[in-house]
Amino acid sequence: MKKKRVWEILEISKEKDQQSKIFDYCISILICLNVIAIILETEKSFFGEYENIFRYFEIVSMIIFTGEYFLRIWSCTSVAEYRNPFIGRIKYFFSPMALIDFIAIVPFYLTFMIADARILRILRFLRVLKVTKHFHHSNTFHIITNTIFNKRSELISSLVLMFSLLLICATGVFFAENATQPDKFSSIPSAMWWAVATLTTVGYGDIFPVTSMGKILGSISAIFGIGLFALPAGLLASGFSEEMQKEKSFCPHCGEKLK
Repeated sequence: MKKKRVWEILEISKEKDQQSKIFDYCISILICLNVIAIILETEKSFFGEYENIFRYFEIVSMIIFTGEYFLRIWSCTSVAEYRNPFIGRIKYFFSPMALIDFIAIVPFYLTFMIADARILRILRFLRVLKVTKHFHHSNTFHIITNTIFNKRSELISSLVLMFSLLLICATGVFFAENATQPDKFSSIPSAMWWAVATLTTVGYGDIFPVTSMGKILGSISAIFGIGLFALPAGLLASGFSEEMQKEKSFCPHCGEKLK
């Protein structure tokens, strides 16, 4: 099979490419089954009974994912963007989707190379990221990514404002509560936990001010938090609406602008 045809099958399927569609469906099902397996592995009573089945399934899955990954590395030079046999493959390796594929499979092999690799088991959850490679079949995901990109300046500004408020609240409550609760508000960084919990929710309950000034600052922080943390949501909502309107102005089949 020609290199270009392998690339076409592995990439997003075109309208009449049945082989590529079958591959997409099969790999998507395998990814979903892996996600389900990861979830079931945390249920000790269930996992213990079928441990060998889970292990064999993981090995087979990793062989398939590894084969797919190396086929992509081999066939990527068939497209103009990665034409150079060496530089092109390096460029593809560092592309977002290729990195997700790499991160998804490498923890499996690291567990064989390191004697005590129990801590690396948690990295296997990154296999779930492989699901994201199929999100670009969805036009909605494309709209969401465009929304975040187009609103990046406003989002960064709101994040800076939120961090500034967090710092002000943490500093204020530190000076108000340090003398009364030196164990809980021992420093400004430790007070930041309280500030985050107060600004994002109504407080976690493990740390709270007891002085009058501290309570006043806590009340102000909670009120400002409700309004300020709604800013990113409002920006994304308006941006999403704008992107939806743009999508409606183009033909979904040919991509031409509608009159």
